[in-house]
Amino acid sequence: MLWWLAADARLSPTARELIAGGTTPVLYSAASIWEIAIKRAVGKLIAPDDILDAVEADGFVELPIAARHAAIAGALPLHHRDPFDRMIIAQAQLEDLSVITADARIADYGVSVVW
Repeated sequence: MLWWLAADARLSPTARELIAGGTTPVLYSAASIWEIAIKRAVGKLIAPDDILDAVEADGFVELPIAARHAAIAGALPLHHRDPFDRMIIAQAQLEDLSVITADARIADYGVSVVW
């Protein structure tokens, strides 16, 4: 999401085309916003102050965290220890979504990865 907003070259051409295409809804997890806020607060990340306005202006749709997402995230095998990524994985599993990520470990959970 941040790479999209910053027009960062690290975002793969495939991911960029999918997001720009407008035919597939692009969801963002509340977990991503939470992680960004924490990292900004401790000085580990520079991100727009108006991140919510920015992603919504680009047509991204919020995927809230539900209790069932939390239950699955907590029960996942520990291939990946990042709690935010684990939440995104659980959401992708339960909602049958693909994850746009450069992190190869996400695919270890059987979710579809776009990169």
